[in-house]
Amino acid sequence: MKDKALRAIAELGAVSEAFDYAQIDAAVKAIMDSNRIALYGVGREGLQIRGLAMRLFHLGCNASVVGDMTTPALSQGDLLVVSAGPGHFSTVEALMRTAAAAGARTLCVTASPEASLPRLADIRFCIPAQTMADDQGDTVSVLPMGSLYEGAQYVLFEILILALRDAMGLTTEDMRKNHTNLE
Repeated sequence: MKDKALRAIAELGAVSEAFDYAQIDAAVKAIMDSNRIALYGVGREGLQIRGLAMRLFHLGCNASVVGDMTTPALSQGDLLVVSAGPGHFSTVEALMRTAAAAGARTLCVTASPEASLPRLADIRFCIPAQTMADDQGDTVSVLPMGSLYEGAQYVLFEILILALRDAMGLTTEDMRKNHTNLE
């Protein structure tokens, strides 16, 4: 089992090496320029998106997860962040079109930058990792299904948060002030 763990870590390292870190700067700018941020993803991608929403909240951003009762309407000056690893989900497309029609910008996190939804987005955040849509063949990750993409999302989202924290002039202690005390 140790060999599989080491291979998984090496695969995540390879994704981190291949990632275009200029995308972090573009995402930081988009987030900092936004009034409100709504985030959405399906399945395990959705879990990573929820984690990103939580960290944005810890930074003091007006962030919410689509589907929660407290998610506000988006309009001009707002941002919708979606995850579509394989490049298309019908629910993600509907949300992107609705947000754009209301004047909000869209940021699509994906492993398929040339697919329909990333091309529809204002900003692309491309993570070069295997998703469940391409988990068969000769270059299959040791991790099952789309786990390599989802694991890379976690790591790169935390790097994004570090970049945002620094750009906002905040500290980890500042973030802790926004952490719940109701646990």
